Amino acid sequence: MPRFRNAYPPEFRRQMVELVRSGRTPEELALEFEPPAQSIANWVR
Repeated sequence: MPRFRNAYPPEFRRQMVELVRSGRTPEELALEFEPPAQSIANWVR
């Protein structure tokens, strides 16, 4: 059994970054979608 989850697709990451840039917080998106808020914040950076 793999230790890590498969990477999120690039298009999904782009959508999360766009949502953050449009005013949503990584915490909000983490509740609505699967990735942790810290991962989303890292993608934005």
